[in-house]
Amino acid sequence: MGERGNILSETESLCPECLGKIPAKRVARGDCVFLEKTCPEHGSFRTKIWEGQPSFQSWVRPKIPAAINVPFTEVDRGCPFDCGLCPAHRQHTCTALLEVTGRCHLKCTFCFADAGGSGPDPDQKTVRGWYQRLLDAGGPYNIQLSGGEPTLRDDLPALVALGRSMGFNFIQLNTNGLRLAREPEFLESLKDAGLASVFLQFDGTEREIHRQLRGGDFLEEKLEAVRLCGELGIGVILVPTVVPGINDHNLGQIIDLALDLLPVVRGVHFQPVSYFGRYPQPPSDAMRITLPEIIGRIERQTAGRIKAESFRPPGCENALCSFHGNFVLMPDGELVATTRHDPVRQERNCCGTPERAEEGARKARNFVSSRWSAPPPILKQQKCSCQCSREEQMTSKNSMDMFLERAKTHTLCLSAMAFQDVWNIDLERLKDCCIHTVAPDGRIIPFCAYNLTDRTGRSLYRGR
Repeated sequence: MGERGNILSETESLCPECLGKIPAKRVARGDCVFLEKTCPEHGSFRTKIWEGQPSFQSWVRPKIPAAINVPFTEVDRGCPFDCGLCPAHRQHTCTALLEVTGRCHLKCTFCFADAGGSGPDPDQKTVRGWYQRLLDAGGPYNIQLSGGEPTLRDDLPALVALGRSMGFNFIQLNTNGLRLAREPEFLESLKDAGLASVFLQFDGTEREIHRQLRGGDFLEEKLEAVRLCGELGIGVILVPTVVPGINDHNLGQIIDLALDLLPVVRGVHFQPVSYFGRYPQPPSDAMRITLPEIIGRIERQTAGRIKAESFRPPGCENALCSFHGNFVLMPDGELVATTRHDPVRQERNCCGTPERAEEGARKARNFVSSRWSAPPPILKQQKCSCQCSREEQMTSKNSMDMFLERAKTHTLCLSAMAFQDVWNIDLERLKDCCIHTVAPDGRIIPFCAYNLTDRTGRSLYRGR
Protein backbone atom coordinates (compact mmCIF):
# COMPACT_ATOMS: atom_id res chain seq x y z
CA MET A 1 0.00 0.00 0.00
CA GLY A 2 3.04 2.32 0.07
CA GLU A 3 3.71 4.93 2.78
CA ARG A 4 2.23 4.54 6.23
CA GLY A 5 -0.94 6.48 6.90
CA ASN A 6 -3.05 7.51 9.86
CA ILE A 7 -6.04 5.20 10.42
CA LEU A 8 -9.03 7.44 11.09
CA SER A 9 -11.74 4.80 11.52
CA GLU A 10 -12.84 1.34 10.51
CA THR A 11 -15.81 0.09 8.53
CA GLU A 12 -16.76 -2.73 6.14
CA SER A 13 -16.74 -2.86 2.36
CA LEU A 14 -16.94 -5.35 -0.54
CA CYS A 15 -14.34 -7.03 -2.71
CA PRO A 16 -14.46 -5.70 -6.30
CA GLU A 17 -13.81 -9.19 -7.61
CA CYS A 18 -16.15 -11.45 -5.63
CA LEU A 19 -18.50 -8.98 -3.85
CA GLY A 20 -17.59 -10.63 -0.57
CA LYS A 21 -17.87 -8.56 2.59
CA ILE A 22 -14.46 -7.55 3.95
CA PRO A 23 -13.14 -5.21 6.65
CA ALA A 24 -11.98 -1.74 5.55
CA LYS A 25 -10.21 1.27 7.03
CA ARG A 26 -10.37 4.97 6.32
CA VAL A 27 -6.74 6.05 6.17
CA ALA A 28 -5.36 9.59 5.89
CA ARG A 29 -2.28 10.06 3.73
CA GLY A 30 -1.31 13.70 3.31
CA ASP A 31 -4.41 15.69 2.35
CA CYS A 32 -6.15 12.58 1.01
CA VAL A 33 -8.24 9.94 2.75
CA PHE A 34 -8.38 6.46 1.25
CA LEU A 35 -10.63 3.46 1.79
CA GLU A 36 -8.27 0.50 2.16
CA LYS A 37 -9.37 -3.12 2.24
CA THR A 38 -8.03 -6.63 1.68
CA CYS A 39 -9.82 -9.70 0.39
CA PRO A 40 -8.22 -12.99 1.51
CA GLU A 41 -8.63 -14.34 -2.01
CA HIS A 42 -8.22 -11.33 -4.30
CA GLY A 43 -5.76 -9.08 -2.51
CA SER A 44 -5.68 -5.45 -1.42
CA PHE A 45 -7.45 -2.38 -2.80
CA ARG A 46 -7.03 1.32 -2.05
CA THR A 47 -9.37 4.04 -3.34
CA LYS A 48 -9.36 7.79 -2.80
CA ILE A 49 -12.53 8.97 -1.03
CA TRP A 50 -11.63 12.50 0.14
CA GLU A 51 -9.07 15.09 -0.94
CA GLY A 52 -8.49 18.61 0.32
CA GLN A 53 -10.57 21.01 2.38
CA PRO A 54 -12.85 21.00 4.27
CA SER A 55 -11.14 18.25 6.18
CA PHE A 56 -12.59 14.77 6.44
CA GLN A 57 -12.75 15.05 10.24
CA SER A 58 -14.64 18.35 10.20
CA TRP A 59 -17.30 17.03 7.86
CA VAL A 60 -18.61 14.18 10.03
CA ARG A 61 -22.01 14.74 11.66
CA PRO A 62 -23.14 12.19 14.26
CA LYS A 63 -26.74 10.99 13.99
CA ILE A 64 -29.16 8.96 16.07
CA PRO A 65 -30.23 6.14 13.68
CA ALA A 66 -33.83 5.93 12.55
CA ALA A 67 -35.82 2.75 13.06
CA ILE A 68 -37.35 1.08 10.01
CA ASN A 69 -40.95 0.79 11.15
CA VAL A 70 -42.09 -1.54 8.37
CA PRO A 71 -39.14 -3.70 7.23
CA PHE A 72 -39.89 -5.97 4.26
CA THR A 73 -36.88 -8.28 4.68
CA GLU A 74 -35.10 -9.87 7.62
CA VAL A 75 -31.46 -9.61 8.68
CA ASP A 76 -29.79 -12.81 7.52
CA ARG A 77 -26.44 -12.31 5.77
CA GLY A 78 -26.07 -8.70 6.88
CA CYS A 79 -25.58 -5.47 4.92
CA PRO A 80 -25.68 -5.20 1.90
CA PHE A 81 -27.26 -8.59 1.20
CA ASP A 82 -30.63 -8.23 2.97
CA CYS A 83 -31.97 -5.03 1.40
CA GLY A 84 -35.66 -4.60 1.30
CA LEU A 85 -35.43 -2.43 3.60
CA CYS A 86 -34.19 -4.62 6.46
CA PRO A 87 -34.43 -3.74 10.19
CA ALA A 88 -30.70 -2.90 10.32
CA HIS A 89 -31.06 0.04 7.93
CA ARG A 90 -30.63 3.38 9.70
CA GLN A 91 -32.54 5.94 7.63
CA HIS A 92 -36.02 6.44 6.23
CA THR A 93 -36.73 7.06 2.57
CA CYS A 94 -36.39 10.63 1.35
CA THR A 95 -36.67 10.02 -2.40
CA ALA A 96 -37.88 6.79 -4.01
CA LEU A 97 -36.89 5.97 -7.60
CA LEU A 98 -39.29 4.08 -9.82
CA GLU A 99 -37.58 2.75 -12.95
CA VAL A 100 -40.43 2.75 -15.43
CA THR A 101 -38.35 1.57 -18.41
CA GLY A 102 -34.97 0.06 -19.22
CA ARG A 103 -35.03 1.52 -22.73
CA CYS A 104 -32.99 4.55 -23.81
CA HIS A 105 -32.30 6.32 -27.10
CA LEU A 106 -28.75 7.29 -26.08
CA LYS A 107 -25.67 5.20 -25.36
CA CYS A 108 -23.95 7.39 -22.80
CA THR A 109 -20.35 6.71 -21.81
CA PHE A 110 -21.41 6.59 -18.15
CA CYS A 111 -24.78 5.18 -17.07
CA PHE A 112 -25.82 3.97 -13.62
CA ALA A 113 -28.40 1.64 -15.11
CA ASP A 114 -26.41 0.54 -18.18
CA ALA A 115 -29.61 1.49 -20.01
CA GLY A 116 -30.50 0.62 -23.58
CA GLY A 117 -32.28 -2.72 -23.29
CA SER A 118 -35.30 -3.73 -25.30
CA GLY A 119 -37.30 -5.60 -22.67
CA PRO A 120 -40.93 -4.81 -21.89
CA ASP A 121 -41.76 -1.86 -19.65
CA PRO A 122 -43.53 -2.55 -16.34
CA ASP A 123 -47.27 -2.11 -16.86
CA GLN A 124 -49.38 0.41 -14.98
CA LYS A 125 -50.64 -2.24 -12.57
CA THR A 126 -47.05 -2.99 -11.56
CA VAL A 127 -46.26 0.69 -11.08
CA ARG A 128 -49.40 1.06 -8.97
CA GLY A 129 -48.06 -1.78 -6.82
CA TRP A 130 -44.77 0.10 -6.36
CA TYR A 131 -46.57 3.24 -5.24
CA GLN A 132 -48.63 1.14 -2.83
CA ARG A 133 -45.48 -0.52 -1.49
CA LEU A 134 -44.10 2.90 -0.58
CA LEU A 135 -47.35 3.82 1.17
CA ASP A 136 -47.18 0.55 3.09
CA ALA A 137 -43.61 1.45 4.12
CA GLY A 138 -44.71 4.74 5.65
CA GLY A 139 -44.97 7.06 2.65
CA PRO A 140 -45.86 9.05 0.70
CA TYR A 141 -42.29 10.00 -0.11
CA ASN A 142 -40.82 12.16 -2.85
CA ILE A 143 -40.90 10.26 -6.15
CA GLN A 144 -38.46 10.29 -9.05
CA LEU A 145 -39.59 8.53 -12.23
CA SER A 146 -36.44 7.18 -13.82
CA GLY A 147 -35.10 4.54 -16.19
CA GLY A 148 -33.62 4.12 -18.79
CA GLU A 149 -35.14 7.18 -20.38
CA PRO A 150 -38.68 7.43 -18.95
CA THR A 151 -39.95 9.78 -21.68
CA LEU A 152 -39.85 6.85 -24.10
CA ARG A 153 -43.10 5.77 -22.46
CA ASP A 154 -46.06 7.41 -24.17
CA ASP A 155 -48.15 6.72 -21.06
CA LEU A 156 -45.74 8.55 -18.75
CA PRO A 157 -48.34 11.26 -17.95
CA ALA A 158 -50.67 8.50 -16.77
CA LEU A 159 -47.97 7.24 -14.37
CA VAL A 160 -47.57 10.75 -12.98
CA ALA A 161 -51.32 11.13 -12.56
CA LEU A 162 -51.51 7.71 -10.91
CA GLY A 163 -48.96 8.71 -8.29
CA ARG A 164 -50.69 12.00 -7.61
CA SER A 165 -54.03 10.23 -7.20
CA MET A 166 -52.46 7.98 -4.56
CA GLY A 167 -51.18 10.90 -2.48
CA PHE A 168 -47.65 11.49 -3.80
CA ASN A 169 -47.47 15.27 -4.05
CA PHE A 170 -43.92 15.65 -5.36
CA ILE A 171 -43.16 13.71 -8.53
CA GLN A 172 -39.99 14.47 -10.43
CA LEU A 173 -38.85 13.25 -13.84
CA ASN A 174 -35.24 12.08 -14.31
CA THR A 175 -34.58 12.66 -18.01
CA ASN A 176 -32.12 13.67 -20.72
CA GLY A 177 -34.78 16.19 -21.79
CA LEU A 178 -34.66 15.50 -25.52
CA ARG A 179 -38.30 14.50 -25.97
CA LEU A 180 -39.39 17.41 -23.79
CA ALA A 181 -37.63 19.81 -26.15
CA ARG A 182 -38.86 18.10 -29.32
CA GLU A 183 -42.48 17.57 -28.25
CA PRO A 184 -43.78 20.49 -26.16
CA GLU A 185 -47.26 18.95 -26.10
CA PHE A 186 -45.84 15.88 -24.31
CA LEU A 187 -44.30 18.12 -21.65
CA GLU A 188 -47.61 19.95 -21.29
CA SER A 189 -49.39 16.65 -20.73
CA LEU A 190 -46.90 15.84 -17.96
CA LYS A 191 -47.58 19.20 -16.33
CA ASP A 192 -51.33 18.62 -16.55
CA ALA A 193 -50.83 15.23 -14.89
CA GLY A 194 -49.09 16.84 -11.91
CA LEU A 195 -45.34 16.78 -12.67
CA ALA A 196 -43.55 19.12 -10.27
CA SER A 197 -39.91 19.01 -11.31
CA VAL A 198 -37.47 17.90 -14.01
CA PHE A 199 -34.12 16.40 -12.97
CA LEU A 200 -32.31 17.26 -16.20
CA GLN A 201 -29.12 15.54 -17.34
CA PHE A 202 -26.91 18.56 -18.06
CA ASP A 203 -23.16 17.99 -18.13
CA GLY A 204 -21.87 21.38 -19.20
CA THR A 205 -22.10 24.58 -21.19
CA GLU A 206 -19.73 23.36 -23.93
CA ARG A 207 -20.91 21.24 -26.83
CA GLU A 208 -17.83 19.01 -26.72
CA ILE A 209 -18.71 17.91 -23.18
CA HIS A 210 -22.05 16.56 -24.39
CA ARG A 211 -20.38 14.84 -27.33
CA GLN A 212 -17.87 13.06 -25.08
CA LEU A 213 -20.32 11.99 -22.38
CA ARG A 214 -23.61 11.58 -24.29
CA GLY A 215 -22.58 10.96 -27.89
CA GLY A 216 -24.03 14.10 -29.46
CA ASP A 217 -24.40 17.86 -29.37
CA PHE A 218 -27.56 18.18 -27.29
CA LEU A 219 -26.86 21.52 -25.60
CA GLU A 220 -29.45 23.59 -27.48
CA GLU A 221 -32.15 20.97 -27.02
CA LYS A 222 -31.53 20.85 -23.30
CA LEU A 223 -31.75 24.62 -23.07
CA GLU A 224 -35.00 24.47 -25.03
CA ALA A 225 -36.35 21.94 -22.54
CA VAL A 226 -35.53 24.38 -19.72
CA ARG A 227 -37.29 27.22 -21.56
CA LEU A 228 -40.43 25.16 -22.09
CA CYS A 229 -40.47 24.05 -18.46
CA GLY A 230 -40.35 27.72 -17.50
CA GLU A 231 -43.36 28.51 -19.65
CA LEU A 232 -45.34 25.74 -17.97
CA GLY A 233 -44.22 26.39 -14.39
CA ILE A 234 -42.13 23.24 -13.90
CA GLY A 235 -38.98 23.53 -11.77
CA VAL A 236 -35.70 22.30 -13.25
CA ILE A 237 -32.61 20.90 -11.54
CA LEU A 238 -29.49 20.74 -13.73
CA VAL A 239 -27.61 17.47 -13.11
CA PRO A 240 -24.00 17.25 -14.30
CA THR A 241 -22.05 14.01 -14.03
CA VAL A 242 -18.60 15.38 -13.13
CA VAL A 243 -15.77 13.50 -14.87
CA PRO A 244 -12.16 14.63 -14.38
CA GLY A 245 -10.58 15.88 -17.57
CA ILE A 246 -13.92 16.24 -19.35
CA ASN A 247 -16.05 18.78 -17.50
CA ASP A 248 -14.54 19.46 -14.07
CA HIS A 249 -13.24 22.78 -15.49
CA ASN A 250 -16.80 23.86 -16.35
CA LEU A 251 -18.54 23.83 -12.96
CA GLY A 252 -18.46 27.60 -12.50
CA GLN A 253 -19.92 28.19 -15.95
CA ILE A 254 -22.73 25.72 -15.25
CA ILE A 255 -23.56 27.69 -12.10
CA ASP A 256 -23.43 30.99 -14.00
CA LEU A 257 -25.88 29.56 -16.52
CA ALA A 258 -28.17 28.37 -13.72
CA LEU A 259 -28.19 31.88 -12.24
CA ASP A 260 -29.08 33.30 -15.65
CA LEU A 261 -31.96 30.81 -15.87
CA LEU A 262 -33.45 31.60 -12.45
CA PRO A 263 -36.17 31.20 -11.33
CA VAL A 264 -36.94 28.29 -13.72
CA VAL A 265 -33.75 26.48 -12.74
CA ARG A 266 -34.00 25.75 -9.03
CA GLY A 267 -30.58 24.24 -8.50
CA VAL A 268 -27.54 22.36 -9.75
CA HIS A 269 -26.95 18.85 -8.42
CA PHE A 270 -23.43 17.66 -9.19
CA GLN A 271 -22.78 13.92 -9.33
CA PRO A 272 -19.07 13.01 -9.18
CA VAL A 273 -18.60 10.07 -11.51
CA SER A 274 -19.07 6.60 -10.01
CA TYR A 275 -17.96 3.39 -11.63
CA PHE A 276 -20.95 1.09 -11.72
CA GLY A 277 -23.41 0.21 -14.43
CA ARG A 278 -21.65 1.29 -17.64
CA TYR A 279 -18.24 2.98 -17.76
CA PRO A 280 -15.29 2.81 -20.17
CA GLN A 281 -12.65 1.21 -17.90
CA PRO A 282 -11.89 0.38 -14.24
CA PRO A 283 -10.96 3.59 -12.40
CA SER A 284 -7.69 4.93 -11.11
CA ASP A 285 -7.62 7.66 -8.47
CA ALA A 286 -6.92 10.18 -11.25
CA MET A 287 -10.31 9.25 -12.74
CA ARG A 288 -12.13 10.20 -9.53
CA ILE A 289 -13.20 13.53 -8.08
CA THR A 290 -14.26 13.85 -4.45
CA LEU A 291 -16.71 16.20 -2.75
CA PRO A 292 -14.11 18.65 -1.37
CA GLU A 293 -12.44 18.81 -4.80
CA ILE A 294 -15.78 19.85 -6.32
CA ILE A 295 -16.26 22.46 -3.58
CA GLY A 296 -12.78 23.84 -4.26
CA ARG A 297 -13.38 24.03 -7.99
CA ILE A 298 -16.66 25.85 -7.46
CA GLU A 299 -14.96 28.50 -5.31
CA ARG A 300 -12.09 28.99 -7.79
CA GLN A 301 -14.22 28.91 -10.93
CA THR A 302 -16.67 31.47 -9.54
CA ALA A 303 -13.74 33.71 -8.48
CA GLY A 304 -14.83 33.46 -4.85
CA ARG A 305 -18.39 34.60 -5.50
CA ILE A 306 -19.36 31.27 -4.00
CA LYS A 307 -17.17 30.33 -1.05
CA ALA A 308 -16.32 26.87 0.22
CA GLU A 309 -17.57 27.76 3.70
CA SER A 310 -21.11 28.17 2.31
CA PHE A 311 -21.48 24.42 1.80
CA ARG A 312 -22.65 22.10 4.57
CA PRO A 313 -22.82 18.36 5.21
CA PRO A 314 -26.26 16.77 4.79
CA GLY A 315 -28.75 16.27 7.56
CA CYS A 316 -30.41 13.28 5.89
CA GLU A 317 -27.89 10.85 4.40
CA ASN A 318 -24.40 10.04 5.70
CA ALA A 319 -22.18 13.13 5.88
CA LEU A 320 -19.66 11.58 3.48
CA CYS A 321 -22.31 11.22 0.76
CA SER A 322 -23.09 14.81 -0.14
CA PHE A 323 -22.95 18.56 0.38
CA HIS A 324 -25.43 21.38 -0.12
CA GLY A 325 -25.49 25.16 -0.15
CA ASN A 326 -28.37 27.59 -0.63
CA PHE A 327 -28.06 31.04 -2.14
CA VAL A 328 -30.34 33.99 -2.89
CA LEU A 329 -29.67 36.10 -5.98
CA MET A 330 -30.39 39.78 -5.23
CA PRO A 331 -31.51 42.25 -7.93
CA ASP A 332 -28.03 43.83 -8.08
CA GLY A 333 -26.39 40.46 -8.78
CA GLU A 334 -25.13 39.85 -5.25
CA LEU A 335 -25.33 36.19 -4.26
CA VAL A 336 -26.22 35.82 -0.59
CA ALA A 337 -25.41 32.48 1.06
CA THR A 338 -27.97 31.22 3.57
CA THR A 339 -25.93 28.16 4.60
CA ARG A 340 -22.54 27.92 6.29
CA HIS A 341 -20.10 25.30 7.55
CA ASP A 342 -17.41 26.15 10.11
CA PRO A 343 -14.79 23.38 9.80
CA VAL A 344 -12.74 24.52 12.81
CA ARG A 345 -15.75 24.68 15.11
CA GLN A 346 -17.11 21.39 13.77
CA GLU A 347 -13.81 19.60 14.31
CA ARG A 348 -13.54 20.92 17.88
CA ASN A 349 -17.10 19.77 18.62
CA CYS A 350 -17.11 16.54 16.62
CA CYS A 351 -18.75 14.70 19.50
CA GLY A 352 -21.54 17.25 19.97
CA THR A 353 -25.24 16.57 20.20
CA PRO A 354 -26.21 13.99 17.55
CA GLU A 355 -29.05 14.71 15.16
CA ARG A 356 -32.02 12.41 14.75
CA ALA A 357 -31.72 10.75 11.34
CA GLU A 358 -35.48 10.56 10.79
CA GLU A 359 -35.79 14.31 11.42
CA GLY A 360 -33.12 14.89 8.78
CA ALA A 361 -35.08 12.77 6.32
CA ARG A 362 -38.28 14.71 7.04
CA LYS A 363 -36.56 18.05 6.52
CA ALA A 364 -34.91 16.85 3.31
CA ARG A 365 -38.23 15.66 1.87
CA ASN A 366 -39.86 18.98 2.66
CA PHE A 367 -36.94 20.99 1.31
CA VAL A 368 -36.79 19.13 -2.00
CA SER A 369 -40.53 19.23 -2.58
CA SER A 370 -40.71 22.98 -1.91
CA ARG A 371 -37.42 24.25 -3.35
CA TRP A 372 -37.11 21.97 -6.40
CA SER A 373 -40.61 22.76 -7.63
CA ALA A 374 -41.38 25.92 -9.58
CA PRO A 375 -41.54 29.07 -7.43
CA PRO A 376 -44.76 31.04 -6.96
CA PRO A 377 -45.46 33.62 -9.68
CA ILE A 378 -43.25 36.68 -9.36
CA LEU A 379 -45.39 39.59 -8.17
CA LYS A 380 -45.08 42.95 -9.87
CA GLN A 381 -42.96 45.34 -7.87
CA GLN A 382 -45.20 47.57 -5.76
CA LYS A 383 -44.60 51.30 -5.95
CA CYS A 384 -42.69 52.71 -3.00
CA SER A 385 -44.02 55.83 -1.24
CA CYS A 386 -40.53 57.15 -0.57
CA GLN A 387 -38.52 59.31 -3.00
CA CYS A 388 -35.84 56.72 -3.83
CA SER A 389 -35.51 55.42 -7.38
CA ARG A 390 -36.83 52.02 -8.44
CA GLU A 391 -33.23 50.80 -8.74
CA GLU A 392 -32.52 51.92 -5.18
CA GLN A 393 -35.66 50.17 -3.98
CA MET A 394 -34.65 46.93 -5.68
CA THR A 395 -31.05 46.93 -4.45
CA SER A 396 -31.48 48.04 -0.86
CA LYS A 397 -29.46 45.58 1.22
CA ASN A 398 -31.15 46.66 4.43
CA SER A 399 -34.57 45.59 3.26
CA MET A 400 -35.48 42.31 4.91
CA ASP A 401 -38.76 42.35 2.99
CA MET A 402 -36.84 42.48 -0.29
CA PHE A 403 -34.61 39.60 0.79
CA LEU A 404 -37.59 37.48 1.81
CA GLU A 405 -39.36 38.19 -1.48
CA ARG A 406 -36.26 37.23 -3.48
CA ALA A 407 -35.86 34.08 -1.38
CA LYS A 408 -39.28 32.93 -2.59
CA THR A 409 -38.32 33.09 -6.26
CA HIS A 410 -34.56 33.49 -6.74
CA THR A 411 -33.07 30.84 -4.49
CA LEU A 412 -30.46 28.55 -6.05
CA CYS A 413 -29.63 25.22 -4.42
CA LEU A 414 -26.15 23.85 -5.14
CA SER A 415 -25.56 20.28 -4.07
CA ALA A 416 -23.63 17.13 -4.87
CA MET A 417 -24.16 13.42 -4.26
CA ALA A 418 -21.19 11.04 -4.29
CA PHE A 419 -22.65 7.65 -5.18
CA GLN A 420 -20.60 4.61 -4.20
CA ASP A 421 -19.20 1.90 -6.44
CA VAL A 422 -17.60 -1.44 -5.59
CA TRP A 423 -14.16 0.10 -5.08
CA ASN A 424 -15.20 2.77 -2.58
CA ILE A 425 -18.37 1.36 -1.04
CA ASP A 426 -18.54 1.94 2.71
CA LEU A 427 -21.27 -0.09 4.39
CA GLU A 428 -21.64 2.49 7.18
CA ARG A 429 -22.60 5.00 4.51
CA LEU A 430 -24.90 2.53 2.81
CA LYS A 431 -26.85 1.89 6.03
CA ASP A 432 -27.56 5.64 6.22
CA CYS A 433 -28.85 5.90 2.63
CA CYS A 434 -32.14 7.76 2.05
CA ILE A 435 -32.26 7.53 -1.78
CA HIS A 436 -34.00 4.23 -2.46
CA THR A 437 -35.00 2.31 -5.58
CA VAL A 438 -38.14 0.19 -5.68
CA ALA A 439 -37.02 -3.08 -7.26
CA PRO A 440 -39.32 -4.91 -9.71
CA ASP A 441 -40.34 -7.35 -6.94
CA GLY A 442 -41.23 -4.49 -4.56
CA ARG A 443 -38.16 -4.53 -2.33
CA ILE A 444 -36.95 -1.05 -1.34
CA ILE A 445 -33.20 -0.99 -1.92
CA PRO A 446 -30.63 1.78 -1.30
CA PHE A 447 -29.60 3.33 -4.62
CA CYS A 448 -25.91 2.42 -4.43
CA ALA A 449 -26.65 -1.20 -3.48
CA TYR A 450 -29.21 -1.56 -6.28
CA ASN A 451 -26.83 -0.28 -8.95
CA LEU A 452 -23.63 -1.85 -7.61
CA THR A 453 -21.61 -4.02 -10.01
CA ASP A 454 -18.35 -5.91 -9.56
CA ARG A 455 -15.39 -5.13 -11.80
CA THR A 456 -16.78 -7.40 -14.55
CA GLY A 457 -20.25 -5.77 -14.50
CA ARG A 458 -22.04 -8.44 -12.44
CA SER A 459 -24.82 -6.82 -10.38
CA LEU A 460 -25.56 -7.27 -6.72
CA TYR A 461 -29.30 -6.54 -7.15
CA ARG A 462 -30.24 -5.10 -10.53
CA GLY A 463 -31.66 -7.82 -12.76
CA ARG A 464 -31.10 -10.56 -10.18
